[in-house]
Amino acid sequence: MLNFKTVNVFFTLLVAILIVASFFVDLSYVVFITIGSIWLLVTMCGSGFIRWNYFFKSLYSNPNTQEPIISITFDDGPHPEFTPRVLDLLKKHNAKATFFCIGNNIKANPKLLNQIINEGHTVGNHTYHHANNFGFLATNKVVGELNKTTTLIKEVSGKTVKMYRPAFGVTNPRIKRAIATTKLVSIGWNKRSLDTLPFSKEYTLKRITRNLKPGDVILLHDTSEKSIAVLEHLLLFLQKHKLKSVTVDQLLNIQPYE
Repeated sequence: MLNFKTVNVFFTLLVAILIVASFFVDLSYVVFITIGSIWLLVTMCGSGFIRWNYFFKSLYSNPNTQEPIISITFDDGPHPEFTPRVLDLLKKHNAKATFFCIGNNIKANPKLLNQIINEGHTVGNHTYHHANNFGFLATNKVVGELNKTTTLIKEVSGKTVKMYRPAFGVTNPRIKRAIATTKLVSIGWNKRSLDTLPFSKEYTLKRITRNLKPGDVILLHDTSEKSIAVLEHLLLFLQKHKLKSVTVDQLLNIQPYE
């Protein structure tokens, strides 16, 4: 699999070889622009596709599980309207899930965080503000975002979280240094619902359930009416196909808290 270090070494060597070659043959500057553009495209894709593990390792599935289990994860809550409805559906279907919470939303809804935990689900860190420019923040700013949320979760629930879900799934060298500093484990997914985009609930459900298999990790959001509808049908699908949703830490065999 491609990663940042090997790609940089390859392109650096390639450019060095071409520079030497340019002393013997006439090379157009377009060649160098093309190589630079390819490097930029690969790096951007590596930053945006969490399953590449381009900058650092994220756990995103457990294909080796021998049990008929998957994991539903929710980002961006807790939400005062939709999170309680998600919890009701999970309880109705005896399903467990993991909620990657935004610190600012925890501050506004601390009782919901405790309800999530008390009902047998697990929680993780999803930054404090979930800023649109999170991928461009300096390392110290990322560390501050993560530490602030971890501290708040500890104050509200008594739990010190170990799991982190990158905002927007974006990764880069600064985030790599930040999670090394905060000692958080990055959790990705291999079934992205795209439930926050303007697709129909039918299309969103089909994205999730197509080739769904034991060990998969599903990304949903507990922040919209459409996601509630998708979740309800997903839970019925799991029941029909004798699959069970467990917390992501159980699926991946890791500890959610210190």
